[in-house]
Amino acid sequence: MLQVFVSRSQNLVESEQIEAGAWISLTKPSEAELKKVEAEVGVLPDFLRAALDAEESARVDTEDGQTLIIVDAAIRSEKDNQFYITIPVGIIMLKQYIITVCLSHETILEDFKRRAVKDFFTQFKTRFVLQILHRNASHYLTNLKVLDKLSSRMEKTLNQSLKNRELLEMLKIEKSLVYFSTSLRANETVLERLLRQEQIKNYPDDADLLDDVIIENKQAIEMCNVYVTILSGTMEAYGQVISNNQNNVMKVLTSVTLVMAVPTIISGLWGMNVNVPLAQVDGAFWLILGATGLLMLLILVILRIVRML
Repeated sequence: MLQVFVSRSQNLVESEQIEAGAWISLTKPSEAELKKVEAEVGVLPDFLRAALDAEESARVDTEDGQTLIIVDAAIRSEKDNQFYITIPVGIIMLKQYIITVCLSHETILEDFKRRAVKDFFTQFKTRFVLQILHRNASHYLTNLKVLDKLSSRMEKTLNQSLKNRELLEMLKIEKSLVYFSTSLRANETVLERLLRQEQIKNYPDDADLLDDVIIENKQAIEMCNVYVTILSGTMEAYGQVISNNQNNVMKVLTSVTLVMAVPTIISGLWGMNVNVPLAQVDGAFWLILGATGLLMLLILVILRIVRML
């Protein structure tokens, strides 16, 4: 999808034509849309297609006066809307245009299109890029809080009853946090490199905004690390609980097997078709049954003493 936006009189307006100072947004673009943008603005093809690779790493690259910035953005998973994955978002700065490229309609770029972000202008390319990066870092913090609440809810459910479904949900949360941690560290490298760019050093307001972005990103990294540590400890504790429960069940089953083996052995011995003791004694059946019962009771007491029950 190809969209062109231009800031006019404090308002963001969608334009049908690509003009100077425009923001060109490509979301899941077709080949025809990519070629149209290449032809009209002269963007490098490799830069334009870089973010269309879902495995592309976050980085900053400059060539022929064009700057490519790729950062990882968090979006909800299509398979399960409660959890998150990260995808690359490409930002290309040209002399007269700014181009964004991504594979999803659910990124932070939609906040700008919906006018949810105030005081941004497409003509101020450097500041606009920094505002995108700031929104991205803030979005990570928001999503981390959502995952934390979800984790707490799952933990309460698990405290009542250990079920496979809740455990799998916890694993998905842990997977989301791992994605976040990896992407945030990659974004940190991009931000630190941007801090050394001359075009940012020359404008104190832009430098201050970039400092804010770096601080937000570091907060997200620290928060993510805390959540990962807590969740890993929780999962390990639940693993121990499950293991203990399994051991207890095995102890009970083993004890039952030992106790039930007594009547089986005795009945097998006295059931042989040969002369056996007490065969001619009246009431021998009840005598043997009572002795068997006492022996079973003795085994139960012994098992209890050794804490098998």
